[in-house]
Amino acid sequence: MTEDGLEWRKRQRRAVRAHAEADARQRAAEQTEATKLVARFAAEANRRGLRTDRLTAAPYAGRGRYRTRVTGWYVDRARTRAVDTEGRFYLLTVPPSLRSRLFGVDPEPSPPPLVVGRGGRDGESLPLAALLSLRLEAGDDWR
Repeated sequence: MTEDGLEWRKRQRRAVRAHAEADARQRAAEQTEATKLVARFAAEANRRGLRTDRLTAAPYAGRGRYRTRVTGWYVDRARTRAVDTEGRFYLLTVPPSLRSRLFGVDPEPSPPPLVVGRGGRDGESLPLAALLSLRLEAGDDWR
């Protein structure tokens, strides 16, 4: 390989690395903002006295719901996204299993997205702030 080719490869690697680092910084900033939105939602929902639910999780495939020990508010009508009373965000879809059906599941909090549904197949996305605002405005009539 010529020296020009080696130099070109080095520049390409630096450019790729710089792009990846910028992307990681952007994602971290969005995640920080989304986490603050979720925390403010939980504080406001608690302040307003919104009724909480014992959350359930859905299997990736199949039917039914699995019990969890998490208490909070569903923030979408499909009941696949929720916020607990401590202000943590949850994606409530889990692998199907007999054990989960019998004993329930313990979902882990997830990093909240700043735009819910971004990159999904159906093309429907909504800013997290708008989704949480809609949920607050619906109050206890959210079902």
